Amino acid sequence: MDTMDAQAWGIVVGVVILALIAIAALLVYQKRQSHRLEQRFGPEYRRAVNDLGSKTKAESELRAREKRVEKLAILPLAPADAERFAQAWKALQGRFVDNPKGVLAEADQLVRDLMLKRGYPMGDFEHRAADISVDHPAVVDHYRAAQAIAARDQRGEADTEALRQAVVHYRALFDELLEVRTPVKPQPAQPMEVRA
Repeated sequence: MDTMDAQAWGIVVGVVILALIAIAALLVYQKRQSHRLEQRFGPEYRRAVNDLGSKTKAESELRAREKRVEKLAILPLAPADAERFAQAWKALQGRFVDNPKGVLAEADQLVRDLMLKRGYPMGDFEHRAADISVDHPAVVDHYRAAQAIAARDQRGEADTEALRQAVVHYRALFDELLEVRTPVKPQPAQPMEVRA
């Protein structure tokens, strides 16, 4: 009987130890995942935690964003497209003094056109911002700030300085999204050595 009790206790102790090891491994994994998300999303991570009210909900949302964006075909621009967009932005900036409200609307549209050309879906603003945050977390706050000023402008509450600031915010996002695909140059064939 004592042998049976000792074996049963040994099994129980072994199961408890394995459970503790599994729990510790899970905690380490979760901590690494949290750290990875915080590093990848930066300020957007903290914003998600604040908006959603918990770290768990925020991390779930950020992982969902990653999965959604992985399925998208986000591509860099061809050099000709990048040049066309850069010229359009330059022309837009030149018109600001004469028509700040119009330029703000143009800046928003140009950013949308650029996002569409890159492969981002054009859902509502919050989805666009969430998608951008996956690969461009450092500038998504600029996008939100520009949109907030544009909304104030629609209510007649934004002065010319605010409109200028919105265009500056759009420019930060625009510059970040203006990634160019560098054409791969074929390498010249290397002559083969012939040994006699």
